[in-house]
Amino acid sequence: MELRLYDTLTREKQPFVPLDPKNVRMYVCGPTVYDFAHIGNARPVIVFDVLFRLLRHVYGADHVTYVRNITDVDDKINDRAARDFPGLPLNEAIRKLTEITEKQFHDDVDALGALRPTTEPRATEHIAEMRAIIEKLVAGDFAYLAEDHVLFSPEAMNAANLVLPRYGALSKRSLDEMITGARVDVAPYKRDATDFVLWKPSKPGEPSWPSPSGIKTPGRPGWHIECSAMAWKHLGTQFDIHGGGSDLVFPHHENEIAQSCCAFHESRMANIWMHNGFLQVESEKMSKSLGNFFTIRDLLKDWPGEVLRFNMLKTHYRSPIDWTLKAVEESARTLDNWYRIAADTKGGQIADTVLEALADDLNTPQMIALLHGLRNGDAGPETLAASLRFLGFLSDSAVQWEGRKREASGVDPDRVNALIADRTAARARKDFKESDRIRDKLAAMGIAIKDSKDGTTWEIAR
Repeated sequence: MELRLYDTLTREKQPFVPLDPKNVRMYVCGPTVYDFAHIGNARPVIVFDVLFRLLRHVYGADHVTYVRNITDVDDKINDRAARDFPGLPLNEAIRKLTEITEKQFHDDVDALGALRPTTEPRATEHIAEMRAIIEKLVAGDFAYLAEDHVLFSPEAMNAANLVLPRYGALSKRSLDEMITGARVDVAPYKRDATDFVLWKPSKPGEPSWPSPSGIKTPGRPGWHIECSAMAWKHLGTQFDIHGGGSDLVFPHHENEIAQSCCAFHESRMANIWMHNGFLQVESEKMSKSLGNFFTIRDLLKDWPGEVLRFNMLKTHYRSPIDWTLKAVEESARTLDNWYRIAADTKGGQIADTVLEALADDLNTPQMIALLHGLRNGDAGPETLAASLRFLGFLSDSAVQWEGRKREASGVDPDRVNALIADRTAARARKDFKESDRIRDKLAAMGIAIKDSKDGTTWEIAR
């Protein structure tokens, strides 16, 4: 089985050949911990969890390192901490906020069936590495000091007489196009409009650290240098895969490449760059002003996490996804069916066809079609069960799954059972009007009932 992945840098699908098969390394940009993660944030979590599982299967669980960072220094964090904990000093408020929000994130992605990464470094724990990279860049004339800032010069990178990538190669933009199409900070101390911040002075009360050599004023890092530092610390100057959402291609990932390659004189930072597509809701861009902004936590109140996971995988990761209620309902029905067939089945082997679909640049729509084939074919429930568990499903028994659905739906089982008992009594005394009234009430509650000679059973209707 040959694993082929699409590389954003080369714009082509290519065979995946790890730098070291005994130490396959992947870095994915993680959350900025200031609020609940929204459903769009769930997409890279799920996509790269599937890739992590596949790499572990191919190379062995002990031979894959997956790093996903935690950004815990950011203007949004500062603003939220000051708002939510006004009685605390800002640094203490920031620590409290980020601890709470990081736990919320972990609880939510655990519910989505995502494995924890090998390492989850925090930006604030890697200030020394950031300073080291910045000082390398200054020494190499790729960066310069100006008014207590350190700025990187893309023009200097492209003019260097070294084997370096061209700035703009990832996003396929020239410097002029970047100036025209991007929001750039206008500042008098910049030599060029495309220069970006590596380090900046902290405002009074903000988190601060000793600045790189040549700057006496304490400061804090820019956004892009954080990931370069954490990737270097945990994966080295070059590694196999760097992932994230397509919104990070420019400027974040473009700037990561620039910093890392110039600091370490490497031709590449990651061998393959992978980016998932955007998410919209009911054919519209998700926004609070439109009333269609949903956090993962919001949706987990109505659906088990496996339903959200499955719904995300029905669309190929590089394509845009339209998140609709109808699609989620269809996903729930599919999982209901598979749980009835395979949840309590043990043993079995992952279907080769499922692995082959994933090996083709994570072709999850094809994979799901093949799972339906396993359901209807001769492979048996054991193969279906093993394949689904490999993909992060069937974490419950059939009974637990039904209970989880009831819990997520907010249905009170005792209330439902009492109504069914009342309906059974009404039918026994031939009061069919009352029986029908109770049936309609249950339907309005989202409960589907089924009468048989053994009595009445019920489930959540989706």
